Amino acid sequence: MSTVETEVTVAVRRSLSTEAARNLTTTTKSKPQMRGITTRWLLKMLPWVDVAGGSYRVNRRLSYAIGDGRLSFVNEGNDIRVVPAELRELPLLREFTDDAALAALANRFEQRQYAAGDLIVQTGQERGELFLLAHGKANKLKPGQYGDDQITDVLADGDHFGSEVLAGGQEAWDFTVKATTPCTVLVLPGQSFQQLNGQSDALREHIRQALARPSLPQNKAGEAAINMSSGHLGEAMLPNTFADYELKPREYELDVAQTLLRVHSRVADLYNDPMNQTEEQLRLTIEALRERQEYELVNNRSFGLLHNADLSQRIFTRSGPPTPDDMDELVSRRRKTKFFLAHPRAIAAFRRECTKRGLYPPNVPLEGSTVQTWRGVPVLPCDKIPITDGNLSSIIAMRTGEEDQGVIGLHTVNIDDEVAPSTNVRFMGIDDKAILSYLVSVYFSAAVLVPDALGVLENVEIGR
Repeated sequence: MSTVETEVTVAVRRSLSTEAARNLTTTTKSKPQMRGITTRWLLKMLPWVDVAGGSYRVNRRLSYAIGDGRLSFVNEGNDIRVVPAELRELPLLREFTDDAALAALANRFEQRQYAAGDLIVQTGQERGELFLLAHGKANKLKPGQYGDDQITDVLADGDHFGSEVLAGGQEAWDFTVKATTPCTVLVLPGQSFQQLNGQSDALREHIRQALARPSLPQNKAGEAAINMSSGHLGEAMLPNTFADYELKPREYELDVAQTLLRVHSRVADLYNDPMNQTEEQLRLTIEALRERQEYELVNNRSFGLLHNADLSQRIFTRSGPPTPDDMDELVSRRRKTKFFLAHPRAIAAFRRECTKRGLYPPNVPLEGSTVQTWRGVPVLPCDKIPITDGNLSSIIAMRTGEEDQGVIGLHTVNIDDEVAPSTNVRFMGIDDKAILSYLVSVYFSAAVLVPDALGVLENVEIGR
C-alpha cells in the first residue's frame, strides 16, 4: 500500500495585520443618518406668522351661503343611497330642519348606471329630474360659437345638477352631461318630488319661503355688495353703503406634535465623545417631528390644505393624468400662484404628459435646488400628499402671504425652552431607573385667508 505525501505551506506574516492594528486606533464616524428626512418644501415656502395668543382669527367680508357643496353617499353592496342630511347642500333645501322629510326624499331617488360615453342629459331635453353623481366622472358640455361642444366643467363624486326641478321648473336643459367613466347616478323625477311636496307641509312651506326670499345684492365672489355709482354727471344722489363682516369668523388654534424622548443617564454621561448622545437624539427626534408637522399641514382634517380648499377651488382632470390643460385651469383660478405642491409620482406623470405634447418646461434654481416649473410657477415635490389604492393623487396650488390674502403658516416664537421657532425641549426629570426624559413639542397650524388662495386638482391618475 503506497503513501501519498502532501506538502503543506504555512504562510508566515511579516507585519502586523490590519485587524489587530485597528484595536489601537479610533474610527472616523458620521453623525447618525436618517432616511425619513425629506426636502419639506411646504415648511420652507410657507410664510410663518407669529401667533402670540395661540389662535388666529380670519376676519372676512360677509359671504352668502348658496348651498353648492358636494353630497355624500352610503352603499350596501351595489345599492347606493344619498345621506338624507346631505340633501341640505342643495340650494333650496339649505337650512331645512325636518329630518323625516329629508329621509323620505332620499328614499325616492332611483339608481341608474351609465357607461363611458353615454349622455346623461342632452341640450334641448325637458329638465324634469334632479341628478346626483354618486360615483364616476362626467363632462358638462355647451355648444360653442363654431359648432363644436366645449367642456365647461368636470363633474365627479358628490356633484349634482338639475336642482331647479325642486322649484317646479320644467325648462329645457341648456347643457349636455356626458359620462367619461362608468357613472352611478341617483335620479329624482320631478313628479316624485311633487308628490312628496304635497304630503309634507314643512317641505312645502320651506320651498315657498325659499322662493319668496329676496335675493341679496352680492359681488361675483358671493360677498355682500358695496353699492357705488360711476359715470354720473352733475349732483347725482350717491348710494349709501358699508362693508359687512362675518359675524362668526373662523379661528385657527395652534396644533401640536409631541413626543417624550428618553435617554439613560449612563449613555448621557459616558458616551459623549466625539458626539453628544443627547444632542443627537434630540436632533433626530426634531427631524421626525418636522416630518409629522408637514404631514399634518397637508392632511389634517381641521386645518390641512387638502381638506380646507374651498369647493369652488377643487377641480378634476379632464382625462385622468395631469395634463398641461389641467395645470392651466388650476393656475387660472387664482392670481399670483406662488407654487404647486405634488407627490413626486404626480410630477413624473405630468412630465410624461408634457413629453407627449413635445413640451419641456424649464427648470429653475430654488433654495439651492433645481426644480421644474409650469408657466413660471415652481412645481415642488411633497411625499405627504397621499396616493390612493387606485393610483390617484392630488396637486395643490396656492398663493401665500398676508399681504396677498394667501395661505400662511401659524406658529409661535419665544416660548420657554425654545430650540427653534415654535419648537421647545423641556427636561421632565429622572426616574428611579436613571432614565432622563425630555418633552419635545412643535406648535403649528395653517390658515387660508380667502378661498381662492388655495386650489386642488383632485383624482389625478399617476399610473397611466
